[in-house]
Parts: sequence; C-alpha cells; structure tokens
Amino acid sequence: MGREDLDDSTYESKEEELRYWASFRGQTLSRTVRGMMYYRHALKLQAFLDMAEDEDILKGYDAVEKRNMTLAAQLDALADLKFTYVITCQMFGSQKSSGHPHAQDILELMKRYPSLRVAYVEEKEEIVEDKPQKVYSSILVKAVNGLDQEIYRIKLPGLPNIGEGKPENQNHAIIFTRGDVLQTIDMNQDNYLEEAFKMRNVLQEFLRHRGRRAPTVLGLREHIFTGSVSSLAWFMSYQETSFVTIGQRLIANPLRVRFHYGHPDLFDKVFHLTRGGISKASKTINLSEDVFAGFNSTLRRGYITYNEYLQVGKGRDVGLNQISKFEAKVANGNSEQTLSRDIYRLGRRFDFFRMLSCYYTTVGFYFSSLISVIGIYVFLYGQLYLVLSGLERALLLEAKLQNIKSLETALASQSFIQLGLLTGLPMVMEIGLEKGFLTALKDFILMQLQLAAVFFTFSLGTKSHYYGRTILHGGAKYRPTGRKVVFSHASFTENYRLYSRSHFVKGFELLLLLTVYDLFRRSYQRGMAYALITYSIWFMSISWLFAPFLFNPSGFDWGKIVDDWKDWNKWIKQQGGIGIQQDKSWQSWWNDEQAHIRHSGISACLIEIFLSIRFFLYQYGLVYHLDISQENKNFVVYVLSWIAIIAVFILAKIVNVGRERLSTAYHLAFRLFKAFLFLGVLATTITLSRICQLSVKDLIVCCLAFLPTGWGLILIAQAVRPYIEETALWDFARVLAKSYDYGMGVVLYAPIAVLAWLPVISAFQTRFLFNEAFNRGLEIQPILPKRKEE
Repeated sequence: MGREDLDDSTYESKEEELRYWASFRGQTLSRTVRGMMYYRHALKLQAFLDMAEDEDILKGYDAVEKRNMTLAAQLDALADLKFTYVITCQMFGSQKSSGHPHAQDILELMKRYPSLRVAYVEEKEEIVEDKPQKVYSSILVKAVNGLDQEIYRIKLPGLPNIGEGKPENQNHAIIFTRGDVLQTIDMNQDNYLEEAFKMRNVLQEFLRHRGRRAPTVLGLREHIFTGSVSSLAWFMSYQETSFVTIGQRLIANPLRVRFHYGHPDLFDKVFHLTRGGISKASKTINLSEDVFAGFNSTLRRGYITYNEYLQVGKGRDVGLNQISKFEAKVANGNSEQTLSRDIYRLGRRFDFFRMLSCYYTTVGFYFSSLISVIGIYVFLYGQLYLVLSGLERALLLEAKLQNIKSLETALASQSFIQLGLLTGLPMVMEIGLEKGFLTALKDFILMQLQLAAVFFTFSLGTKSHYYGRTILHGGAKYRPTGRKVVFSHASFTENYRLYSRSHFVKGFELLLLLTVYDLFRRSYQRGMAYALITYSIWFMSISWLFAPFLFNPSGFDWGKIVDDWKDWNKWIKQQGGIGIQQDKSWQSWWNDEQAHIRHSGISACLIEIFLSIRFFLYQYGLVYHLDISQENKNFVVYVLSWIAIIAVFILAKIVNVGRERLSTAYHLAFRLFKAFLFLGVLATTITLSRICQLSVKDLIVCCLAFLPTGWGLILIAQAVRPYIEETALWDFARVLAKSYDYGMGVVLYAPIAVLAWLPVISAFQTRFLFNEAFNRGLEIQPILPKRKEE
C-alpha cells in the first residue's frame, strides 16, 4: 500500500485499521476489548430475536438496525442495562496529563466502542488550610464527541496502592459496575461471539443450586490461542489446557478444593463486595492475589465450582525468559501462601481428605518440587560419601562374592522414576479425551522430539529455586513479563543474569559431583550401573545449563554470538554504582542479586552458612585421595589443603595488585613479574611431583576440590556481609565472585560458540523449535536493518 495512491484521510483510516489488525493478533488491550464487547453484541442479537417481528427477522439484523431506529434504540438500551464493561486503568490519568500516546489509544477504544467505560485513579494537589495536599479520586469516564467525559468521581481517603497494584486496581473499580455477577478479565484474554451466546446459560448457574448453596465463584474454561507461535508456546498451551480442563474439573468436583486461579472466573458481586472485594492487597504476602480471593470465599462459607461449556480465549507467555519470570512469580506467590494465615486456617477447618487435596493442589506441588531437588543433592552427596569412604566398594565386592545382584538393581531402579515424563501425563490424558489417544501419543512423541523434557526439567529448577529461596529469605516480588511475541534474540548477558543463581550454579555443582563420583568408582563398578544410576541427573544438570540457549531465537547465529561476547565482556568490566542498572554492570547485578539476603533474619543467614559447609566437607573427602597424601589420614593433610588454597588466593591478589599498579606505566615489568610467578609455580609443582609424588590426577582432583570451596567462601561472605562490608575481606569476596562468574560464563559460552560456528546448527534450531511463520520472521530480521540503512 503506497501513500501516493491515497489521500490523507483515507491513508489515516487505513493506518488505523492496520494498527487494529496487528493488535488483534497479539496479547493487547484492544484484542481483549473487542472480545468482551461480543457479550453486548450477543445480547443485542438475542434481544432482536425475542423482540423483532417476523418480517424484521427475515430482513436480517443489520438491515433492521439501520432502518428501524426505534427497535435499534430498544436493543441498545436493553444491552446497556444488562452488560457493563469497565477497563480499570490506574495510569490513564497520569498518561492523559503527560500526553502519553497510550491515553489517546484508550480514548480511541472508547470512541470505537461507545458503551465502553474506563476507571482510573486521579492524583492532584489541592490547597487545604493554606497547605498543598494530595487528593486521590476514583473516576469513571466515557467517550462523548471524541473526548473523555467524566461520569462519576469518588474521593478516596488516601493513596489506594498499598500492595502490588493489581488488587487495588480491581477493587477500586468494582463500585462502577452494575449487575449481580462480575466477570474479571486479564489484558491478555480474548472472547468469541459463539461463546458469548452461552453467557445467559452460565448466569442461570447462580440460580440453580442443585441441592447446594449458590456458587460465589464460578470458573470457566480457557482456550489458549498462543500455542502455534513456537514449541515453548505449544508446551505451555497444552500444560495450561490440561490445568483449566481436567485439572480444575477434578479439584472442583469431587475434591471441592477449587479456588480462584486467575481469570475469567465469575464472582457473586454482592457476596464479595461485603467481604473485602475480589482481591487481597497486602504487599508481598498477597503476591498471588487471585488465589487469595478463592481462599477468602471458601473461608467465608462460599461455594466455588467450575463449568466447561463456555470458554474464553487466553494468551500465554511464548518465550523462555517470559515463562521463567512468570513461573518465578508463581513460585514466589506459593511460598508466601505457605507462610500465610489463610492456608493455615483452611488446613484447620477442612476435613482430612479436603485438607490433603488442598495441600496437593496449592503449595504441596511446589514443596514436593523443592524436596525432589533436595533429594537429588542428598543422593549425590550420599553416593560421594560411600565412594570416598570405601563403603560402596566394600558393599559391592561383598555382594559380588555372595553373588547378590539385587543391590545394583535397587540403586538403578530409582532412575526410571526420574525420566521427567510424568510431567506430561495430564497433558496426554486431556489431549486423548478431546482428540483421541492416537493423536495424544503422536503429539507427545513430537513434544519429546522438540525437547519438551528439557523444558519441563528446566522449569522444575525455576520452581524449586524461587520457592525455596523465598521460604528461607522472603523477598517475593512481582515480575512483569510483557506478554510480547518474542522474535528478538536474548543476549548471553541477559540469560546469565536471569539464570545464573537459579540454574547455572546448581548445574555446575551437580556436574562436579557426578564427575568426582565417576572418577573414584571406576575401579570396582561397571559403567552400565553408573549410567543407570546417574543418567537422569546428567540430563537434569545439562538441561539447567544449556536450555536457555537451546530455546533462544537465533541462539546459534554466529553474528549474534560475537556480539554477545563483546557485550558480556563489557558487562563484566563495567564498574557499578548508584544509578547504574544491573543490565549495564556485573557489580550492580551482583548487589541486586543479594537483596534477599541483606533483608533476611539471623536464622536464615545461619541456615545459609550451614548449607555452605557441604563444600568444605566435599573438599575434606577429596584431599585424602590425593597421591601426594600417600594414604595419610591425619588431619594435617586437610590443614595443608587450606594452606594451598590460601597460597592460590595470595598469588591471585598479587597478580591483581600488580595489574593495577604496573600494567599501565610499567608494562614490560609487569610481564616479567607474571613470568617470574609462573616459573615459580611451575618449579614448585615439579619439585612436589619429584619429592612427594604429585601426579596429574592430583592436579585435576585439586581443581575439583578447591573450586567448590571458593564458592562456599563467597556464600558465607554474602551471609555475613553486614559484618565484613567495611573490611578488605568484602573486596576480596567481590573480586573472587567476579572471577567465578566470568569463569562460568566462559565455560557456558565455549560450546555455544563451537556449535554456532557450524551454520547448519542455527538453521536446524530455527526450523525445529519454531513454526513456519516464526521462521520467516527470523529470516527476514537480518534484512530489515539493511533496508533502514539504505
């Protein structure tokens, strides 16, 4: 479409229609408004069929609406009487006063849909007793003659935002709605005209008691419309579909422990207006404000049920970073639920079976995920103890002499439970019920080929990390995801910032434990037994380390990889400070990453120190298996290992000080100084190998033993930061942490760079993990900047 072929007015109208066309294909407010206004359209059509004469019905709805103005006015009046749609947008007032384009877009929506209303909170200053005072008001507006016109204004006693923002945004606008039933809708939802016709039947559910109380919350099914964007969106679509169908069907009846898990639930408006609203707004503890509405309704003798014959569209996150932020927010919310009085009161008041059902369907899932991950650590450290102490060797050799084969079978049998395939079982059941079990089997196999097991294993790490950390230290916070269609490549620095502590550190620790276990069991255990025992843990650790790069658009594009390396080095070297964001500097990110520890209690810090002791026990077990120790079990050997660690730290400090003082003015002297140190270390190593039988295996084992020790020292320094922050120890801890982060980044980056060097890997990743439309988007993306330059 060229502008030279159109006049200005036609071009502007076409541009506006093009904007709507694009908006209706994303997770936008305009798509949600269009979908919700189908309710009004359905009401008018139903009223037309009830009120119109036979002749008018034969002419059709559109013809009568244009010619019979009296009937059209009656239909509009009836629809307005039965249906009100209010957008609650707290920022509309500030956006309007600042001239933000979003305010004009909302006004355009009100002009496009005349029955649409917008509620917002206004903040302005008034002079009260010769003093300026801020006054807050809830305002409802509509569009009249192309401008917004105020309908109602309610003065508020103060700033309504006392919590996360979303609960207050819902509660302050309820007063502007009409009717007995309130449906809450998120901005990432949609609706369909054929579903809107069923709303009259759904409303009858509030009158049909079926021998029970009338429902106070009525859940509806959701249709996920973002499943075709990418493989991740497909996984999330099936996961969400199984939850909003077979999952909620079960927990509503017969378990009777369904709560409010989000939208589009319908609320008995009078019931909830008189009991605190539809959301709890206390900061942090009510991070997952939706489910607390269900808790509140159940505790106040409400009845929550679920119906499937009406569904509403819903968009989900489609990129791994968005999904991880959402799951982190939900895990944080569940940890706060675990600590809340609501769950305590529900557990005390439910009967035994409903109590167990409530536990499993709320916080129990996250607690079980945390216990599963802790169990893997306990298993590996226990296996390492058995190997290093010689107990496993003695047991297996005795079993071999006695011809007992059940021991290795028992050790290997647990691995079959850890396949991670059970996560997909509810999805397979739901697909089988709706599309047939042959289709479900095909989809399940295709999902596994598209690395669904990697994704769900990675999600397990996200849930367990944020749930456990929030239980221990607190610090739950809302994490905005944006709900955008992700075409852009996430940089290596961004992925490292998001997943360093939640996945990468844990993945490296598991790899070290598996490597050491393999190194010391080879002399007496078959490789097949080791593989059966540990293959699932290998899979989990590799998934935690490399899943963000596998599911990253253009994750193996050589040009992107080179830019990521430059950005990574710049991020690492950039000094932090006041006003420098964490995406610009490693130091700022590192300080922000410890915010939960700085605000936690003494008991949490002591637990953190206690957990860090495992690294020192790990070192203690390894140093006695060095050839240089000559099988000496004296405690002096462990002390000498600490002397070696201190010597390494001193050498690193000397090199760092020399770089600061000599590298600029005395470059040659600094090079000679480093060469002298290198020769000294080399001479010491050769001398120890000649005199004390230091072997190459000893050097490898020392690296495996001392690397976790340094990380344990960093964790302890972070836990006792208030006591050492003003000393040189804290500066040393920061430098050591920076070295570890840089080293982990290089180890992660190296295999990605090698794979990116092969052109076929990038093309295979794009074709395999994303659909055809997404592929075309990725292929055209490099062309667009060149067109702009031309």
